[in-house]
Amino acid sequence: MEGGNSNSKSEKEEIVDVRSVVEAVSANDAGIAPLYQLESLCMRCHQNGITRFLLTLIPHFRKILLSAFECPHCGERNNEVQFAGEIQPRGCCYRLEVPSGDPKMLNRQVVKSESATIKIPELDFEIPPEAQRGSLSTVEGILVRAADELQALQEERKKVDPQTAEALDQFLLKLKACATGDSSFTFILDDPAGNSFIENLYAPSPDPSLSIKFYERTPEQQATLGYSVDPSQSGDHREGISMEQISGASDEVRREPHGSVGATAAHRAIAQSNTAEIVDTVFRYTAPEEVMTFPSTCGTCGIACETRMFVTKIPYFQEVIVMASTCDACGYRNSELKPGGRVPEKGKRISLTVRNNKDLCRDVIKSDTAGVKVPELDLELASGTLGGVVTTVEGLITKISESLERVHGFTFGDSLDNHKRSKWVDFKARLDKLLSLEEPWTLILDDALANSFIAPVTEDIKDDHQLTFEEYERSWEQNEELGLNDIDTSSADGAYHSTDTTMQGKTEV
Repeated sequence: MEGGNSNSKSEKEEIVDVRSVVEAVSANDAGIAPLYQLESLCMRCHQNGITRFLLTLIPHFRKILLSAFECPHCGERNNEVQFAGEIQPRGCCYRLEVPSGDPKMLNRQVVKSESATIKIPELDFEIPPEAQRGSLSTVEGILVRAADELQALQEERKKVDPQTAEALDQFLLKLKACATGDSSFTFILDDPAGNSFIENLYAPSPDPSLSIKFYERTPEQQATLGYSVDPSQSGDHREGISMEQISGASDEVRREPHGSVGATAAHRAIAQSNTAEIVDTVFRYTAPEEVMTFPSTCGTCGIACETRMFVTKIPYFQEVIVMASTCDACGYRNSELKPGGRVPEKGKRISLTVRNNKDLCRDVIKSDTAGVKVPELDLELASGTLGGVVTTVEGLITKISESLERVHGFTFGDSLDNHKRSKWVDFKARLDKLLSLEEPWTLILDDALANSFIAPVTEDIKDDHQLTFEEYERSWEQNEELGLNDIDTSSADGAYHSTDTTMQGKTEV
């Protein structure tokens, strides 16, 4: 007992303030991080309580910092989850349809970061990021906590503003009905940092009640997360920049030959997912053209950098625009592949039967509107998952495996029961077995905008019998999701028709 007391005493003497705790926790990057504790002020009774810190890693999800406070004087307790890892490249938005009378839906685990917003459209209810800090809870737990916080000051509110208090009572009845499963509702979790998560009960198969969308952050969201943002991007006017500087920057646009890259090096660059070489990889599909270079701003550090743009035509595919940025200041590198030309009238479904190593080395261009299916595994990824990538068949399967482990955070954690854990382990083994080619399997890319591509292995694509292309009419829902139903070209058509009529009249005269 004396040894235990002395160890506890020495630990308290070693760590005496918050800064020391943060530095000590940050230093433990590997292994099992110890539990730290310190005295802190209780905001209820203004006596000193104990706050405990633990840096831990949720398997295949994120590194998080757990903090828990407890006051021995008044019994006040609270906890918080903060993300100690990196902010994700894109934001995420989870949408969960919760029917009435289904308690399993309310027990889904939810990781809410400090930058996430929760919405329930049916109640016109929103929990902003500052209202509930980072937490590890369930759908029911988040709703109950929100109801309790709204209920806390009702007695005082009834004395000051009875009308508002009565309206809030009616709202609380609806909110509690959702929390108990008596009413159906939609639970939306929107996190610009991409560090939030809702459990998929059917993982690794698609969840019919849960949809996930990844999106590019707006300049305002970038600024909220602490990134340096160019004022011109957020709609503000730039200050302190003369017209000579602006005109000088526009003069920096120049053209330079890009050279050529051999097929062997190109395949190696794609297989290794080397961002800096992906642009050169795509160039091998065409004769050497020209690369246009223009100034831009690094999205990470805000320092001026260069962006290179190249337009090329891929045989049997279409014209594409390749853009690559490299920042010499912070080392950030990024590449994008954008479709060129008009919006196709039909969607395209590409099917490939994978039988040998040559098929695994086929080049793949997957746009951010393409979904991926592997029927042999009952695996289906919705459009937007993985974003747009230039890779190989083998690289795509590897990225899918890594993405599933990252998105479905509680894959192998302690919170998973033995049945679900064995189901995940079996699925992971079957997914890895695809690359061993023990049996033929099928890869399907379904792209509503027909901007995806799998390269043939023959000179003429018609001679590649393992690769099939199928065009189809997009549904109204697909056009709505892509924003095509709202496009109105009547004014432009009228202007062109008027111009054609005028030209014909002049010709006749």
